[in-house]
Amino acid sequence: MLEEFAPSLYLADGPTVPFLGIPYPTRMAVARLADGGLWIWSPIALDSSLAQAVDRLGPVRWIVSPNKIHHIFLPEWAERWPNARLYAPPGLAKRKPEVDFSAELGDEPEPAWAGEIDQTIFRGSFAMEEVAFFHRPSRTAILGDLVQRHDPAAFSGFTGWLMRLDGLVGEHGSAPREWRLSFLRRSRARAARAEVLAWQPQRLVIAHGACASSGATQILERALAWM
Repeated sequence: MLEEFAPSLYLADGPTVPFLGIPYPTRMAVARLADGGLWIWSPIALDSSLAQAVDRLGPVRWIVSPNKIHHIFLPEWAERWPNARLYAPPGLAKRKPEVDFSAELGDEPEPAWAGEIDQTIFRGSFAMEEVAFFHRPSRTAILGDLVQRHDPAAFSGFTGWLMRLDGLVGEHGSAPREWRLSFLRRSRARAARAEVLAWQPQRLVIAHGACASSGATQILERALAWM
């Protein structure tokens, strides 16, 4: 369930969840930092097998959400690891006041993971902003919904037509069309895009669709060209 994707970086796929009537696959990432502590990105549904696999890697110390719709499973992770610090992306703490967040993510990495994980925020949208991360040891960019590359065979009928119209399937997938249109101040998003490309990532981890073990910079350059 928890598989090594790159050195010190592990992935686990979870169940599909409904979003606007469309079944979305879920995926999380776990980075084991130099001190042995675990950094959890976009946690999926938790069960005993996954919890045991995580515990075998090390102590959970930080749990982050990339945007304000990746919050469904945060409470169960916080309950299972009460000493872990929860970090909210812009807008989520206000939207979910019942979740006890430790802090809100900014454009600069927290001191706890600075030097191993970089981050930047894609700002300028009136609907939702997203925090992108870069795992330095494995040269992996980690994005939530800004890049989606769903399996074309996973959707059929009207749903499949809609997903293709939105440009969310296959190797040339991007962000949902309606979300792209919400970025009214694209200069701020372009600044984040420039930073992500400057990382020169080799690998790409995304929440929805196919990840990539090579060519990540070129994939991101194409997927984020709409900015």
